Amino acid sequence: MKDFGATHHCRPLFVYGGLCCCPNHCHPGGGSSSGEEGRMAAQPCTDQYMENPANGFLQAELELNLRLGNLRFQDPVKYVYNPLLYAWDPHEKYVRTYCQSRKEVLFLGMNPGPFGMAQTGVPFGEVKHVRDWLQIVGKVCKPEVEHPKRPIRGFDCPNSEVSGARFWSFFKSICGQPETFFKHCFVHNHCPLIFMNQSGKNLTPTDLPKEQRESLLDICDEALCQVVKALGVKMVIGVGRFSEQRAKKALSREGIEVTVKNIMHPSPRNPQANKGWDSVVRTQLQELGVWPLLTA
Repeated sequence: MKDFGATHHCRPLFVYGGLCCCPNHCHPGGGSSSGEEGRMAAQPCTDQYMENPANGFLQAELELNLRLGNLRFQDPVKYVYNPLLYAWDPHEKYVRTYCQSRKEVLFLGMNPGPFGMAQTGVPFGEVKHVRDWLQIVGKVCKPEVEHPKRPIRGFDCPNSEVSGARFWSFFKSICGQPETFFKHCFVHNHCPLIFMNQSGKNLTPTDLPKEQRESLLDICDEALCQVVKALGVKMVIGVGRFSEQRAKKALSREGIEVTVKNIMHPSPRNPQANKGWDSVVRTQLQELGVWPLLTA
């Protein structure tokens, strides 16, 4: 049985002003520490902090981390990484830089890739685009238990994640500057966890046994509802059908009236994406009426 709560040693620790914050260094203790310093304490946000979408967004993620830390995973899962713990520094910078206002559209991915958000803490976070276009860098620690074939090297990672490179390269070509994209849009993952089996093969949430999968996804659904409320979005666009389906289920269950659609996932495992993802997504975004938000 994988004790997820004890797999990381870099995490948000301190609380001030109603919001948990992360020190810019690695915490040497494991997540199962019984001391106060080894715990991540989510405190209620004050109205003052909730007025800033970034604070509301981060608070939802910190509370999500607490709940995810109580989960236990069994076969085929042997390794679990949570970049919202060990890569909190660049993740927080991403949110605070680009989430200073309410958004019209939330692009929603499924969960991090091993060479994307797993390394940088940014959704679809292929290193080059995060560092050079989004201008986000930061301290990335390591999971306490690391698969030898899937090391966390942070911004020194030599591998490029195809999905992330396609995603951000497309929006860079359309928007020019990241500020244009983030004026109306934001990008988030439904689940922040990366799962691997014994050999290091990447597992998605859909690969988990049903009981574990539903426990995980229900928690992530609730966090998504908090995020949507914090950002005030009018449309959630799932990057792939899975994200669209989870968003529809989560938001309808909570009675949140938001339009939910999807665009094609840029994964290289998708043959259609390999034949011209940019062209397909351009057409989809135009049909959804989102295009003017990206070019204004």
